[in-house]
Amino acid sequence: MTRQEAFENLVVALDTLRSRKVRSALTILGIVIGVTSVIAVASIIDGLNGTIKQRVEKLGSNTIFLMRMPAGTNPDRMPQKIRVRKYLQDEDAPYLEESCPAVASATVFSNRTNFGQVADTIRFGDAHVERFFLRGVEPEYINVFPLFAIQEGRFISQYDEDHSRAVIVIGQAIANSLFPLIDPIGNEVRLNGRVYEVIGVFEPDQGLFSGFGVDQFACVPFTNFRKNFPEIRERFIGIVGKDGYTVDTVRGQVEEAMRRKRHVPHNAEDDFNIGDASFLTDLWNQLTGALVLLTSIISSIGLLVGGIGVMNIMLISVTERTTEIGIRKAIGARKSDIRVQFLLEAITLSGLGGILGILIGALIALLVRTLIPAIPAFVSILWVTLGVVISVSVGLFFGYYPANRAANLDPIVCLRYE
Repeated sequence: MTRQEAFENLVVALDTLRSRKVRSALTILGIVIGVTSVIAVASIIDGLNGTIKQRVEKLGSNTIFLMRMPAGTNPDRMPQKIRVRKYLQDEDAPYLEESCPAVASATVFSNRTNFGQVADTIRFGDAHVERFFLRGVEPEYINVFPLFAIQEGRFISQYDEDHSRAVIVIGQAIANSLFPLIDPIGNEVRLNGRVYEVIGVFEPDQGLFSGFGVDQFACVPFTNFRKNFPEIRERFIGIVGKDGYTVDTVRGQVEEAMRRKRHVPHNAEDDFNIGDASFLTDLWNQLTGALVLLTSIISSIGLLVGGIGVMNIMLISVTERTTEIGIRKAIGARKSDIRVQFLLEAITLSGLGGILGILIGALIALLVRTLIPAIPAFVSILWVTLGVVISVSVGLFFGYYPANRAANLDPIVCLRYE
């Protein structure tokens, strides 16, 4: 088939669709729904994948966490074998630095979060903030966790740590609430009634999906925290590996050193847990796996319904144009010409549905990104191409049977058809 013949067939296909606007629109509705769902969900997931990747990099790609219990464990519902584990000790951090060649730095920290009990408060004048994370940290903490970067002032120094000084570094949200019009650095706040000097403010970080992030953190020297909250025995250790060592190597050395220090028998499981920033990636993959499965089901149903609609309308078109087919064959049209004509109509029909689906999906992605900045959805060329390929493939697959049926009609029978 020449280029001119292909163009003529395309014009005929468009004229046919234009003459049956309502029927054509209803036919491609399923394809529009299927392609829209694929483009919209893929755009959101692609955007969030980039956010998760950036988050992991900020947490430290070569950073691991040493904990007594698994991350996310409810302290009120801990299994007995975890409840009886020994607490991590303050001296575990320097021990790991000395014992593990792959460890560049290790720092101990502790948390106080009383959201369900008597809430901690930070006050300055008449302003106050509740529901924040209070954390006792050492000076090395900021090197182990790059996410906690300083925007104003300074971080906790070794002098602050050695003298248990009442100084505090606060997140951006806390600073904006307490000091909306003045510089917070050098001012004194009351943390649970105790006077602390504000020495620094962290760079803005709202957290994932606008949840808790660095903005809601307040950090004090670990020695000061330990003095004021002696009842909190839970410790965590952040560990960063040296350049040239993989996370797995760092993890292996830390695990071996801790088993040795805690006298864990060779045939017993660890009585501590080691995690790293990849837990965000793993959690996200689990969430998106279910979302992708649901989207695949919805889009498959939509495309199947759309494909059946395309086949149905093409069969009707073959019946309505039986005489036309007979005339074309009588004046020399080959089977391949008839087949290509009807196939092109089916592909055009499904292609239009795909284009509409892509446009609607892109609009949804734009609305999501505009209304919810924490979800940076964007449409990639890959998914646009895939949307076009899917829609054209549906037309090709479901349009072949009607096109082949039209091509095999007997011209004499066609000319007698009324």
